[in-house]
Parts: sequence; structure tokens; C-alpha cells
Amino acid sequence: MSDHTPVTMSVHVVHGRRPGPTLFVSAAVHGDEIIGVEICRRLLRAPQLNKIKGTLMVVPIVNSFGFLNHSRYLPDRRDLNRCFPGSEKGSLAGRLAHLFMQEIVERSDFGIDLHSAAIHRTNMPQIRMATDKAETMALAEAFGAPVIITSKLRDGSLRLAAQEQDVDVLLYEAGEGLRFDELSARIGVSGILRVMLKLGMVQRAPKSKLKPVLSSSSSWLRAPAGGLLRTFKGVGEAVDIGDVLGIVADPFGDAEMDVTVNHSGVIIGRTNLPVVNEGDALFHIAVPDVASNLAAERNLTAHSNAAPMFDEDEII
Repeated sequence: MSDHTPVTMSVHVVHGRRPGPTLFVSAAVHGDEIIGVEICRRLLRAPQLNKIKGTLMVVPIVNSFGFLNHSRYLPDRRDLNRCFPGSEKGSLAGRLAHLFMQEIVERSDFGIDLHSAAIHRTNMPQIRMATDKAETMALAEAFGAPVIITSKLRDGSLRLAAQEQDVDVLLYEAGEGLRFDELSARIGVSGILRVMLKLGMVQRAPKSKLKPVLSSSSSWLRAPAGGLLRTFKGVGEAVDIGDVLGIVADPFGDAEMDVTVNHSGVIIGRTNLPVVNEGDALFHIAVPDVASNLAAERNLTAHSNAAPMFDEDEII
């Protein structure tokens, strides 16, 4: 750095006495997505790790510079998750990405990357994946998040670079930037332990009775006008065609416009800001691959390869 502070990355390695796979768990690739840091902290205190097979590598804070500055980005304004696989002689972001690939990904058999929505938005707990491998889908289902979303990978992303090294990665999305929430943390820790159980790394893990909803397409509902938003639906709730999810009213109370949904699905993300401009992204709706998946539960959160999915900054 400019003050001669060395650039490095901290990793906690739990190496079992018996042979087994190598799993990495990473968080805060985006510095403001701190829920993953809390999940890593709780994971490292889990008693199951006392007798593991194989090796667990946990990187609680990949983007320490963004984390310290409460920022999504690195000091050079680059998004680290668009800079993989990086370069040893590239930009600051490229060098950090290269370090992570060389020291973490290339030593691993599988990975779990922890994320959240950006600030002022929230995501329900969900797994995102981009492979048709049966074994990877089995691990995604074992995680036990309410929703599994399949989508194409983005250029420069960690998951794409890892997949090119034959290392599949599950991406866990939950919560809001710069915020903790207990549900997201608990599902994250339990899900990682269930994946480790499926891999044969641990002997026990919390059980999940929830059957995940599978989805390969989603879309954002946008504000039909600017004004003040009053929401009627939260993340995890199932919606049907014609449902009114909220109302946008002008500050003088002269006009109101309904925000209605044009397809059935489940709300997997939502803005938390009541002040909106016309065109702002309000509700993220995932369409289940099988409609009957929603029949059992109308609110998934209470219990707990399509087009590329938009990045957080691309949906504003």
C-alpha cells in the first residue's frame, strides 16, 4: 500500500488427522458483505471440526481493504469478483485475485463462497450454482438453503476461475451489506456443516427438513414511478400473478401506483429503502422450475442454465 503496509491474506487451516477432501470457505470478497465473516467465525468454533477428515481452509476476509473501509470495492475501485483469475504482475485487485487462486483455490477440491446483498437491499438465504454435475447439485441440496438458483457464470468471477481449475464452488447469498441477521448466519453455518457431512469430512451436522425450491430464472420488479415505497411482501414469500407487492406514492399524496407481479414465484431479494426513483429495482422474483415446489410453504424464510444473474451494482 502507499504507506508501505504489506498486502496479505489471512487463512485459518484445520487439518484432520485422517485423509479426506480439501474444502475452502471464503467471505468478504466484497468488503461490505460482512455476514459471511460472522459465519466463518461461528464455523471455526463448531465442535465438529475437532475430528474432521481432510482439510478445511477458511478465509473470513478476502477483501480486507474494502472491509476496513466499509466498502464493496478495493482501493483502486475495482470489484474483486470481476478480476479473477488475476495476475501476479497486474493491478492490486489482480494480484489479490491471483494470490487467492494460487494459495487457496488450487489447493482445494471444492469451495463455498459467502455473500450478501449490497447495502439497502436484502437477500433471502439461497444457494447459487452454475454446473449440471449431479454431485455438485447433491451438495447444494445438502446445504439446505430455501432456494437453489442455477445461472451462468460471470466473466472474471471467482466461481468461473475456480471451475476452470476443476473446482466447483457454491455461492451462498443471504442478508444485507454491513448488517448481521441471525437467520442468515444460522443457515450459513448449518449449511456448511451439512456439505462437510456430505463430503465425509465430519460425522454429524444439523438436520434440515426443508426441501429447497429450484429455480433457473429470475427477474427484478422496478418502480413504476418515483416517490415513497410501502411494501406488503417480504423476502421468502411466494407470490402469484397480479399480487400487489407494494405501493409507490408521491410525497404530496396525490398519486399512488401499485407494484404488481406478472408471474408466480418467490421473493428472493428486496430493497430496504422506502425512497425510490422511477426504475429502481424493488423486488427480485425467482421462478420455480416446478410450480408445485411452492405448494407446501408460502413463506420459505420462516422455515429456515439461464441468463447470467445480475451483479448487485447492475440492478440499481
